[in-house]
Amino acid sequence: MSEVLLELDRLQVDFQLPQGRVSAVKEVSLTVNAGETLALVGESGSGKSISATSILRLLPELAEARGAIHWHGLQGRENLLEVSNRRMRAIRGNEISMIFQEPMTSLNPLQRIGRQIGEVLDKHTDLQGKAVRERVIALLEQVGIPDPRRRALSYPYELSGGQRQRVMIAMALACEPKLLIADEPTTALDVTVQAQILGLLKSLQQRYGMAVLFITHDLGIVRQIADRVCVMRHGEVVEAATTQDLFAAPRHDYTRMLIDAEPHGRKLPVPTSAPVMLEASQVSVRFALKKRLFRANQYFEAVRGIDLRIQRGQTVGIVGESGSGKSTLGRALLRLLESSGNIRFDDTELSHLDGKAMRPLRSRMQVVFQDPFGSLSPRMTVGEIISEGLRVHQPELSRRQRLDQVTAVLEEVALDPSMHRRYPHEFSGGQRQRIAIARAWC
Repeated sequence: MSEVLLELDRLQVDFQLPQGRVSAVKEVSLTVNAGETLALVGESGSGKSISATSILRLLPELAEARGAIHWHGLQGRENLLEVSNRRMRAIRGNEISMIFQEPMTSLNPLQRIGRQIGEVLDKHTDLQGKAVRERVIALLEQVGIPDPRRRALSYPYELSGGQRQRVMIAMALACEPKLLIADEPTTALDVTVQAQILGLLKSLQQRYGMAVLFITHDLGIVRQIADRVCVMRHGEVVEAATTQDLFAAPRHDYTRMLIDAEPHGRKLPVPTSAPVMLEASQVSVRFALKKRLFRANQYFEAVRGIDLRIQRGQTVGIVGESGSGKSTLGRALLRLLESSGNIRFDDTELSHLDGKAMRPLRSRMQVVFQDPFGSLSPRMTVGEIISEGLRVHQPELSRRQRLDQVTAVLEEVALDPSMHRRYPHEFSGGQRQRIAIARAWC
């Protein structure tokens, strides 16, 4: 039988909010064994990430955790909810590490990535100077970063999404932890990069012999990597089983619903007589590269000669690997980037309109960005974020009318309307994406 590494015993996490106490995690009990991968699955807001951040005592100030989290580490069995802050700092990043959902908001934008990985080594090891730099380069090489010596000098914004996630993995594994917590580490990545990251995590797990607590809502990933699965709903564990048993014979109704909800590529009918809403012809986007003295400007062509036609009611999928130009094309179609070619929206030619002329059309052309946390202002409540477009495009509405619309659209995206007073950091990643959809829809 495998050695137990981590035990959550009746873990309870409550938030004291102005509207009262809210229980986010309700007496959750589970174990993680040495060397295994335990998947924690469930819908947005089910308590997965809160349970994980409780392990490292990274909960917000308004949260209160009770119960016990027993860790079998370098100093034997300890309750992480009771150890000193000093001991907890020694555990974080050393015995237990975590990869967060959004690497761009987890990495310091003002520091080179080599420096950020080096900070972990400075904190938890005796390495110094050149030894730290060589270890950083070795870690970047292990996680598949090309030309690691040069990339160690890069800033986060100079890397692709997949490369930033590899940097987070390198940072998490710097001290060879016994447990790695991976919180939705592949959510914002395309399927090609996602497969690479999952393969990398599996190979590194075998190399270091560590356990992995993998948080996800994607059952396809669970099938690939997990030994056991815990299913959460409304802050409770409703089912726990081996991966094989869970998919072969799920016991709980919610688990069966999750499995049945997996997408199966159902073909949608294509409208034949609907009017054309958006038409693009020979759209290209290029970016100027760094200018050099006495040389002509050089350009990188991110999108080249795209033709596109979308009818009212039609859904068109644009797919491709990271860096293929998908997001750049989307921004160009919305006139958020300069482009060449022709773009027509509802019989209006957009290509030569300036910002002022585009403004009336913005209410009919909306976007949901890839990173919901980065696109939502942390200083505004959810109600203010969603109603911002109404204040710009429908200034005649009263405050009461705007609130009514915010309430209605929150219900449309399956969020409690009372949440409009909260801030983005109080929501899970999936809930933040619902807020971004609500803003676009409103």
